[in-house]
Amino acid sequence: MIRSCNTPCGEIRIREAHPSDAVPFRELRLGALLDSPIAFGADYQKNLHQPIKYWEDLLTMHTEEATIFLAGCEDNLIGMTGITRGGSPKTKHGAWIWGVYVKPEWRGNHIAEELIQSCLSWAKERKIILVKLGVVVTNTSAIRCYERCGFQTYGTEPRAIYYDRKYYDEYMMCRSLDRSERSEEKNDHGS
Repeated sequence: MIRSCNTPCGEIRIREAHPSDAVPFRELRLGALLDSPIAFGADYQKNLHQPIKYWEDLLTMHTEEATIFLAGCEDNLIGMTGITRGGSPKTKHGAWIWGVYVKPEWRGNHIAEELIQSCLSWAKERKIILVKLGVVVTNTSAIRCYERCGFQTYGTEPRAIYYDRKYYDEYMMCRSLDRSERSEEKNDHGS
């Protein structure tokens, strides 16, 4: 799956990652963990010392279960996100978006929205009906982005992230991909 969008900074291509992307993906991910440490549950120091095989394995996914999308301009990676389907027969109808990041100099060009839309398209192709994500409550620009993509807050996870001797809450957000079926289900139950 490849998407493209034009920005004032150039044409952006969004595509699924491959194991051959391991080195530039590692650089982008480590940059994200340094730039926005409270936005991610992953730790920079722990990831810094992972061998290249770790990064290759991370990018070697069963495409029906998970994928990572990369945004690039020319030969430079500028953004990323991942989506993982529920692992049990009881949770396969849902998926979790994680690791949304766009380099600071590229923000404001709606690249994160394009990455999220890529995840939603991937989910719809696999008949996933509910997509969730978490976002630190202080990250107002990300919250607005997710709302523009149709996500709604359904709860708050207190103290979800601990960084630099401080706790951060996360909003839990979701988007239904089967609105028509959901409306019918409400009508069948009389609510």
